[in-house]
Amino acid sequence: MCNKKYTFEDGLILSQKELSKDIFEMWIETEAAKSAIPGQFISLYTDDKSKLLPRPISICEIAEDKKSLRIVYRIAGKGTKIFSEKLAGEEIKIVGPLGNGYDLLDEKAILIAGGIGIPPMLELAKKLKEKNVDINVVLGYRDAALFLKDDFEKYAKVYIATEDGSVGTKGNVLDCIKENKISGKVIYSCGPTPMLRAVKEYALENDMEAYISLEERMACGIGACLGCVCKTTDIDDHSLVKNARVCTDGPVFDAREVDI
Repeated sequence: MCNKKYTFEDGLILSQKELSKDIFEMWIETEAAKSAIPGQFISLYTDDKSKLLPRPISICEIAEDKKSLRIVYRIAGKGTKIFSEKLAGEEIKIVGPLGNGYDLLDEKAILIAGGIGIPPMLELAKKLKEKNVDINVVLGYRDAALFLKDDFEKYAKVYIATEDGSVGTKGNVLDCIKENKISGKVIYSCGPTPMLRAVKEYALENDMEAYISLEERMACGIGACLGCVCKTTDIDDHSLVKNARVCTDGPVFDAREVDI
C-alpha cells in the first residue's frame, strides 16, 4: 500500500532511551503519525549544517491516538550519534511518512526480521493481530541483546535465532523456522539483504507469497535523486529501465518483483 501524503516539520521529542548497546528508542510527536502505515519510514535531519542529507529511519510503532511515532535505530555514524544525544522536549526536523508500506493480508503469516530490520515489523504485528490474523514472529539477533522481543510477545508467538547460540536457535532465521516447523501462507520480512535473499528463495521453494522491505542508502528519500534504485523484473515508468526507487516504490516489495 502506498501513501503519498508527507509533511516537512519540526517534530517534538517526547522521550528517548537506550534499549541495548547503540540501539535507541525515540518517541516523536508529529503530524506524520496521522497517516503512517506499517512498513513506512521517516527521514530525520541533524542540526549539523555540514550534514545536509536526512537519515531514513523505519517507523517502529504508531501511537493509538495517531499523534506520535516510535522509532528504534542503531548508531551507525555521526548523524545517528547526534540523534542519540537529543533529549525529551527538543525539536527535530523530519519529513514523513515516506515510502510504500505492507498490505495486510488475511492469510496465516510469518514475520521474519533481523538486526535493525526488527523495529518496523512491530507495528505490522500489531495491525495483523487487530485483524485476527494468525501470525508467528521469527527474530534474528547477533547475541542475547534481544531488543523489542517483549513488545512482539504482546501480539504473537516469538521465535529467536542468535548467531552465537546464546538464545533460541543457533544460526539464522531460516534455521529457526525449520527447527520449529513454522508454517504459513505469506511471509513479511525486513532485514539485511543476504537474509532477504534467503527469505525470497525459501518463499519460492515453498510456494509462498513474500513481501520484503529493502535496506538501502538514501539521499532525498522522496524519489527525486534516483540514489536508491534496486533491480526489478518490470520496467519503471519513471526511469524506463528495470529498476525501482526504494524510497518511493518501496521499501516494501513483492519479493518476486525484485532482483536481490
